[in-house]
Amino acid sequence: MFFLGIDIAKRTMAVALLRPDGKWRSKSVANTADGHGALLAWVGHHAPEGPVHVCLEATGTYGTAVAETLHDAGHRVSIVNPAAIEAFSRSRLSRTKTDPTDARLIAQFCRAHEPAPWTPLPRELRELQALVRRLDALEGMRQQERNRLEAAPDSAVVCASIQHLLDTLDDEMTALKDQIHDHFDRHPPLRQQRDLLTSIPGIGAATAALLLAEFGLMRRFAQARQCAAFVGVVPRERRSGTSLHGKPMLSKLGSAAVRKALYYPALTALRCNPIVIALRDRLRRKGKHPMAIVGAAMRKLVHLAYGVLKTDHPFDPNFSQTR
Repeated sequence: MFFLGIDIAKRTMAVALLRPDGKWRSKSVANTADGHGALLAWVGHHAPEGPVHVCLEATGTYGTAVAETLHDAGHRVSIVNPAAIEAFSRSRLSRTKTDPTDARLIAQFCRAHEPAPWTPLPRELRELQALVRRLDALEGMRQQERNRLEAAPDSAVVCASIQHLLDTLDDEMTALKDQIHDHFDRHPPLRQQRDLLTSIPGIGAATAALLLAEFGLMRRFAQARQCAAFVGVVPRERRSGTSLHGKPMLSKLGSAAVRKALYYPALTALRCNPIVIALRDRLRRKGKHPMAIVGAAMRKLVHLAYGVLKTDHPFDPNFSQTR
């Protein structure tokens, strides 16, 4: 079996091919459509016997195009959490960190762990993901400009410039929200999933859109806990021997965007969602910290979202829930 590790950067990619005989072939290509084509030809030349298991880190949008190209060519592609690669590097006591050595490390990780294959999202989900992420980026820019305006600069010209940019951002965000709404209207299955999610008290249309965009295909999660782990809202114990007795914390190894989007819905759910309220009361009786309760509410919302999408039934407060 051939294993290909790819270290992704914005403009270039370092690739390392591990042959069955243990020998290496390495290359650097541009992270462009032409570079992806050149990589495909290079892989075909050095591994003509059959498909290659390709592994790369999850790096936002930088690696999506090359992953789709290799997947469409019939290769097995795995996209893994960078934290897993970092932990693998520490376990090997790696001291050198360059793009070529990182590519080799990723290939070695692929051979050692054979991570699950990745499947590209359907076109309508990719479009939704792009729209939602763009809206989130504009919200971040708007908050930055608001902070600058609140700093009360002395120059009236500067204040006017900031306000003009804020008005422009507001207009663009309104247009994006309309496009997201129209996107759901053009894709009835997505609209049905959105309606299932918004049936959960605490989850509104904006949060539902982000959950659908970031979760992708729900069938890739066999259990609700896997979905919660993807978001990074499962608890992480910190105990060792007699000296370390840290409090459990959220793992935060998953999607930061989803965790951020779930915070305020969790606060709302703690007031109006009967299942989350019951969870809140139970944890309060145990003396849990308020932030631990918020984290548990976020995790419960993920479980509820998984449940309504998996069963194709709207939220039912009387439905028996398992933790």
